[in-house]
Amino acid sequence: MLVIGLVGGWIVAGRMLAPLTRITRAVRKAENGSLSHRIELEGRDDEFRELADAFDAMLAQLEARVSEQQRFAANASHELRTPLAVTQTLLDVARRSPNPDDGELLERLRVVNTRAIDLTEALLVLSRADQRSFTREPVDVSLLVEEATETLLPLAERHGVAIDISGDITPAAGSPALLFQLTTNLLHNAIVHNLPEDGTVWVTTGVEHEWARLTVENTGERLTAQSVSTLTEAFQRGTERVHSDHAGVGLGLAIVKSITRAHDGILTLTPRDGGGLRVTVQLPVSAPA
Repeated sequence: MLVIGLVGGWIVAGRMLAPLTRITRAVRKAENGSLSHRIELEGRDDEFRELADAFDAMLAQLEARVSEQQRFAANASHELRTPLAVTQTLLDVARRSPNPDDGELLERLRVVNTRAIDLTEALLVLSRADQRSFTREPVDVSLLVEEATETLLPLAERHGVAIDISGDITPAAGSPALLFQLTTNLLHNAIVHNLPEDGTVWVTTGVEHEWARLTVENTGERLTAQSVSTLTEAFQRGTERVHSDHAGVGLGLAIVKSITRAHDGILTLTPRDGGGLRVTVQLPVSAPA
């Protein structure tokens, strides 16, 4: 009986500890930098299976975030290298030219330098939002919309775009500076990516089902669901953005996505049936003052 008991206990213990061995092996592989490994524990739905599934989900999220950060770093390096290379080329040409046109050279250098500064500031805003290093305060999104519209009204007039604002008081909790950046980016994007003439931007605010809701729609070229799904990736540009006088730095909607996520909100992008884009930002409603 003693021998049978020891053998039986050893077999049962081995079967009970086998899942822990697989989980430990996966943890050590993740510790060494291998995030593609998954436990994929089979069997009945017990505590070990629940732990293994949770660990697999965590590994999948970590792998996706690391891959996203690697793509972002590569794209950021490329974007920062471009204005620096252009500046170096302009200076080399001016040095070799016998009769340099200082006025034209300075203007081109100013444009390139402004683009580099805008890109750097956008990267700083994106980093600040990702780190969530801000204090949450009560914010009325409708007031931010009015302020952003007033700031971008001259740009809309130059592009021949009409802006229509409607909605009610929309209380939310977050960083006023970051939420203003979010609103400005959405409005700027809707103005620039619009029809060549007689375009329209609709901005609505309100509270719906315990969410502060901001919706920005614009007329424009027809978009597919696949192309819309890539617009929030860093340094993704539409065809019109590349050739416009307000090309941006390719981080407008990426910053919107990051700020929305930092405020525990929901960002939804959908193509409009008649052409253009509809962007909806949902933020948790703040308690009334």
